[in-house]
Amino acid sequence: MINLTIDGVKISVEEGTTILEAARLLGKDIPTLCHDERLKPHGACRICVVEVEGAKSLLASCSTPVQEGMVVHTESKSVIEARKTVLELLISNHPLDCLTCEKAGDCKLQDYCYRYDIKEDKYGGEKIKYELDDSNEFYICDQNKCILCGKCVRVCNELQCTGAIGFAKRGFYTHIAVPFDRKLYESDCVSCGNCVAVCPVGALTVKKRDKYRAWEVKKVRTTCSYCGVGCQMYLLVKDDKVVGVEPCFSEPNKGLMCVKGRFAYNFINHRDRLKKPLIKKNGEFVEVEWDEALDYVASRLKKIKDEYGSDSIAGFASARCTNEDNYMFQKFMRAVIGTNNVDHCARLCHATTVTGLATTFGSGAMTNSIGELEKADCIFIIGSNTTETHPVTATYIKRAKLNGAKIIVADPREIELTKGADVFMQLKPGTNVALLNAMMNVIIEEGLEDKKFIEERCENFEELVEIVKQYTPEKVEEITGVKAELIKEAARLYAMSEKSSIVYSMGITQHSSGVEHVYSVANLAMLCGKIGKEGCGVNPLRGQNNVQGACDMGCLPDVFPGYQKVFVKENLEKFEGAWGVKLSDKVGLTVPEVFKAAHDGKVKALYIMGENPMVSDPDIKHVEEALNSLEFLVVQDIFLTDTAKLADVVLPAASFAEKDGTFTNSERRVQRVRRAINSVGEAREDWRIIKELMIRLGYECSLNSSKDVMEEISKLTPQYRGIDYERIEEKGLQWPVLDKNHSGTPILHVEKFARGKGLFKPAHYKAAAETPDSEYPLILTTGRVLYHYHTMTMTGKNEGLMNIVGEPFVEINPMNASKLGIKDGEMVEVTSRRGSVKVRAKVTERIEEDVVFMPFHFKEANTLTNTALDEVTKEPELKVCTVRINRL
Repeated sequence: MINLTIDGVKISVEEGTTILEAARLLGKDIPTLCHDERLKPHGACRICVVEVEGAKSLLASCSTPVQEGMVVHTESKSVIEARKTVLELLISNHPLDCLTCEKAGDCKLQDYCYRYDIKEDKYGGEKIKYELDDSNEFYICDQNKCILCGKCVRVCNELQCTGAIGFAKRGFYTHIAVPFDRKLYESDCVSCGNCVAVCPVGALTVKKRDKYRAWEVKKVRTTCSYCGVGCQMYLLVKDDKVVGVEPCFSEPNKGLMCVKGRFAYNFINHRDRLKKPLIKKNGEFVEVEWDEALDYVASRLKKIKDEYGSDSIAGFASARCTNEDNYMFQKFMRAVIGTNNVDHCARLCHATTVTGLATTFGSGAMTNSIGELEKADCIFIIGSNTTETHPVTATYIKRAKLNGAKIIVADPREIELTKGADVFMQLKPGTNVALLNAMMNVIIEEGLEDKKFIEERCENFEELVEIVKQYTPEKVEEITGVKAELIKEAARLYAMSEKSSIVYSMGITQHSSGVEHVYSVANLAMLCGKIGKEGCGVNPLRGQNNVQGACDMGCLPDVFPGYQKVFVKENLEKFEGAWGVKLSDKVGLTVPEVFKAAHDGKVKALYIMGENPMVSDPDIKHVEEALNSLEFLVVQDIFLTDTAKLADVVLPAASFAEKDGTFTNSERRVQRVRRAINSVGEAREDWRIIKELMIRLGYECSLNSSKDVMEEISKLTPQYRGIDYERIEEKGLQWPVLDKNHSGTPILHVEKFARGKGLFKPAHYKAAAETPDSEYPLILTTGRVLYHYHTMTMTGKNEGLMNIVGEPFVEINPMNASKLGIKDGEMVEVTSRRGSVKVRAKVTERIEEDVVFMPFHFKEANTLTNTALDEVTKEPELKVCTVRINRL
């Protein structure tokens, strides 16, 4: 510890602490313009100078470490004069239009000029006039107001790692610009807004849909409702309306956000929000009061249950709703309806992860924390276009690369992360098992496996050896299209790095042998002993904001909350005792099985909460036929989605901004969701709607708040036992949280696996259900794009996002395009065995020959995809089907 005195107050701080940090511990407000606690201080603005007794000159407090016995003055006469000079120089080339500036009331330059009584430009110097750049869809760049603090450049380059902007020219003419002084829309900018968030003045400002001043808004901290990163943010509220978003400097995003979380909030107060319940009468929706709608739903469900039995009813929960919503939904289906026919969209994305990792490790979740990626020595990204699907997670990967980490990418397309990759393996869709087996073949042949880890902590290694010996790199080159030497290089990098992490997503899971793809990932990690250690692990990135939580809450047909099997007697008795009813021990139907059963007339009623299968599920024609075969369909959502249009009853639900609760992100972090505004129209929180139906169907429910629901969750769910709202008010906890004193578990399987010993589950490569032939010669694979989310229920309401990506498209290699006579931008017809769609062609070398790509946000993609299922988990093979393309 270092002892020093600041403005007459003695303080002890850790060695390495800066004067600025020490002063802030005392509550001293030393002004800063260029400082950001996430960046290495470089003392550019000089307004944070302080006087240190014995020093020859004033020192920048942000970059000067404390020393024993140091005596510091933060507001001495010389310090104040120096700060005044800095401010006078800054405003000498700054517009004095504070009355109308968007940043008024939230501008550091304005605040400091007021603090030090700077009222005018005393120098009257030349002012450069820059053209306003409003070419970006979401923010405006006004270089006339820039003070050259450099924070935007450093955040873009060192934290976001996009490198879209930098300093241009020199001396008096220095300014911030994109390469060659072009417009922002012509740059590599991804509209994350992280530069805007740190700008201390009005040089970068949000294009506001609603006018407001900084002092007019209330800030409500909550969790982002888009992908599984779980970014913390503030909703800005004025007149009971969300008018903006700002990042929160907390885990897991540490102040960073993506374009969707930062700017695509307008769906909350969108004019198309459902505001009253709807009942379809004579083929048309009619607005009704809540009591009529709920009475009607309850009576129809009771009639169908009485006539056909409990298992004639099924329910889909939602990865977009809170843990509390999902818990109540599955409880409703099990305790009130009497069936385990409850599932949700994890069936389409990570059901194979849940089963695959539970089988091999004992827990089907991300093993490490997002922030640990920055500490890794080697990161193997397979089947994950991370910069577009989980943009903030990708920043940790990029920073790891800046720190010297080796990057391995395996993907059918050239994604952004391939640009800086040390090894890029462009494999054919569906060949992950062969590739991973070949890497393990190299590791074992060269003796690079972690023998001690395998012997002490794993079982069934001998079977793995026998199987992978058949997958030489040379043989696998023929299967995958990846050169044998690249496979060898990737294997050595992963095995020989001290901290190696695997990141994967739906490129691994969405296959007819998806669970075996997950087994293979787990096998590779165990083979090299990269489990239970910081910066290592197997890290499946969950696509939606609460898909992890929906699984945790038991919204799966075979488990109660906490992955407790429904057919295990002890579990059944536990929940029967807690809920006071007799429960079914029969495993329910999965999403694909529900549609088949509905199509066959076995499932008569379906209750869908916050899902849109008419866009998200494979073979949409089959989905539509199944939904139309039902006797009764209820949809509970925030918009009249494609699925809701087919319903008999539509119930208006509250958005995340209108409810209290929790989300659980990819890294198992349970975080608070807080009500920021009153519900739009007559929309209600999902769990409250479910409670009303429970009561109408004769079940007593005494839960009166989301906090009450979480208390019941924690009593029945082992992983959540130590979680309550008070404990996660400031910072989320990563499960398992064993009791009220337990601090959570950032890393799983540290000393032993959750199942005891890790289980090697070797698998042979199996071809996809469809392979190219003369009629359908191309392989179609699907995925996300940065500017949209899932089925576009929310992002489709944002004008800026739609201006960037407003229609479906198909990426096609130039060689295939040339053979077919297709030009870039032309409309083409894409046909599979399930249907045909018309989309625009994008001719690009990102995709390899004989493979095409479509984003699944638009319903056109899943009109074509295959319903072939993984045998174990029933997850569809959304990543591979065969198509042909014709010119129109």
